[in-house]
Amino acid sequence: MNKELLDNIKQKKGAKRGWKQGWVAWEEYREIVQAARDQVRKAKAEIELNLARDIEGNKKNFYRYVSDKRKTRENVGPLRKETGNLVTQDMDKAEVLNDFFALVFTGKGSNHISQVAEGKSRDWENEVLPAVGDQV
Repeated sequence: MNKELLDNIKQKKGAKRGWKQGWVAWEEYREIVQAARDQVRKAKAEIELNLARDIEGNKKNFYRYVSDKRKTRENVGPLRKETGNLVTQDMDKAEVLNDFFALVFTGKGSNHISQVAEGKSRDWENEVLPAVGDQV
């Protein structure tokens, strides 16, 4: 990143602080944010273009950049069924999560539904909610 881009990002942060405190108008803040966003996008495109151009001379940097973009999040860790058994297989984890969310949405599994619905004026007990996996 060059100094101009870093200054633009710093100006964006200052403008946000100023807008929250009432020193900067919304339109001015929005223009600063859009300018910073455009400059960041241009810098990123320039970096990617330079990596693509220099692939013949330095493949290592290109493939490092590509592999950083391909990284994914960790998988869901082991889960415990209601029976207490530990589940490690993906299909079993999906079933445990599906069962949990079905209980939450149908209101059969916990007190959380009644706690949320207490303050509402709508009568939730008389509604029939669809279970997860039901076809509409």
